[in-house]
Amino acid sequence: MMFGKDRYVFVYNQTKETFLGVRVKVGDSFLTRLVGLLGKRSLPANSGLWIVPANAIHTIGMMFSFDLVLIDKNFKVVGLREMVRPFKITRPDFHAESVIELPAHTIYH
Repeated sequence: MMFGKDRYVFVYNQTKETFLGVRVKVGDSFLTRLVGLLGKRSLPANSGLWIVPANAIHTIGMMFSFDLVLIDKNFKVVGLREMVRPFKITRPDFHAESVIELPAHTIYH
């Protein structure tokens, strides 16, 4: 079985004209969506995980809090959740097509 190389994107806030992440991993395969951030102790600054497709997440087994950005099919922000704590399940947002997990305190910085 072969696995492709990791892919990364940047996340830019057009309203504030600032980058939220410059090395955000694309999680669009079964394996990357399954593993997510499990086993990580933190998210380094300017990094993150973009989970496609997704409209909710769980943090069961996580060791740290993070910020969550919910994105629609047109790449518009439809929801923000600051400091999502470990061992939680977020409520689905049916307008969202994907979610971006970023280091804590990134979205309102």
